Amino acid sequence: MNRKLSREKSMEILFSMTLTKDNASDAIENFTENYEGNIKDIDLDYLRKIIYGVEGKKEDIDKAIEENLHNWKMNRISKVNLSILRLAAYELLFDEEIPTNVAINEALEITRKYSDEKSVSFVNGVLDKIKNKN
Repeated sequence: MNRKLSREKSMEILFSMTLTKDNASDAIENFTENYEGNIKDIDLDYLRKIIYGVEGKKEDIDKAIEENLHNWKMNRISKVNLSILRLAAYELLFDEEIPTNVAINEALEITRKYSDEKSVSFVNGVLDKIKNKN
């Protein structure tokens, strides 16, 4: 099982949840039923932990993100970047198994893959502020 791939797929599920308004259970079910790769490559326990964790702590996560935005509003953040921020903020704030530098570096790699270079700096800045406050 690949933690990096599992984290990436978790971000994709979080992104889809912003579009479909599905709850965590439905989003995970849709993902597992429709995944075209080898599902054994995904750490489904980790994926569920992230999706249910972000859903359960979304208010706290969004508050942490919003408090660390500089000249930005939550509604201006692209849904992709917001999904990445939520995933990484969850890991920073609530997942003690994940070292903070790993959470941030993985988020930046996902941002490079799914967004643009300006977004990498933006995501890094927000996550760094969250890390430093905790």
